[in-house]
Amino acid sequence: MAVTVRECLELQLLEVEMLLSMFPKKGEINLDEDAVPSVQRYLRNSDGALPPQLEYSIAIDVEEAKVKVELQVRLPHMYPHVAPQLFARSNALHRQQQLQLNTRLASHISSLDSGELCMYEAVQWVKENSLPYLENSKISSESVSKEVVVKETLHRMWIYSHHIYRQELRKKIFDCAKKLNLTGFCLTGKPGVICVEGLRENCEEFWRAIRYPNWKHISCKHVENVETEGSIDNLRLFRAFEDLQFQAHGDYGLRNDYHMDLGQFLEFLKQHQSGHIFQILFGVEGKLPDK
Repeated sequence: MAVTVRECLELQLLEVEMLLSMFPKKGEINLDEDAVPSVQRYLRNSDGALPPQLEYSIAIDVEEAKVKVELQVRLPHMYPHVAPQLFARSNALHRQQQLQLNTRLASHISSLDSGELCMYEAVQWVKENSLPYLENSKISSESVSKEVVVKETLHRMWIYSHHIYRQELRKKIFDCAKKLNLTGFCLTGKPGVICVEGLRENCEEFWRAIRYPNWKHISCKHVENVETEGSIDNLRLFRAFEDLQFQAHGDYGLRNDYHMDLGQFLEFLKQHQSGHIFQILFGVEGKLPDK
């Protein structure tokens, strides 16, 4: 008999309950406060739309290295009958070691039997297999620091969307930017524009997180990389992650479908040494009206 989404979601809630009992300390599991209630509401009334996919992260102690590895989890609605999406990350891991660790983790999870809950297995695997990658990162860091001056690169992404309205999407954008120490802005309305700047791996993780699973009308229009021997903070164009909401054209009453004043947006870009981006985003040269 075919497995239903309802059965899968019930199993997911049982697994989350088990994990919360295994990791009771504050900060060990990071779970959005509405994640479980939204699934419970769907289970009480399955006629409505599917709830958002369960997402959470688990802080795993790797005792030998005295560091934590964060396991980020996103569960498709049909998990455990389809594979979970997992990503292990740590500030103590270099990008190459992090990639190798996640490749092996994915291979291990794919070898398990379909239909079986596997988050405990994933946690144990990360706990038992992260040490070699952490040690390699440490050796690599020590050798680099002895040989050359460490250079850092500021990565800046310019992202265009047909529109950005929904509160839950905006919350995800701001939460993700804060978590990854990214500065920039989110222009709400139609069109929607996002700029993030920070470490490359953090920008790429932000891009991966916000567009999954089904944000279709979104694209990364332009990427900038600036290298420095000092702190990348000195290269940032923005001091924080700002919420931009300019005056809309016309009077739309309670309608949500409003176009932002792009003249104000152009002025904002020029104030932040980014006037050239206007043409990249919209295909036309930006001109401010004569005052």
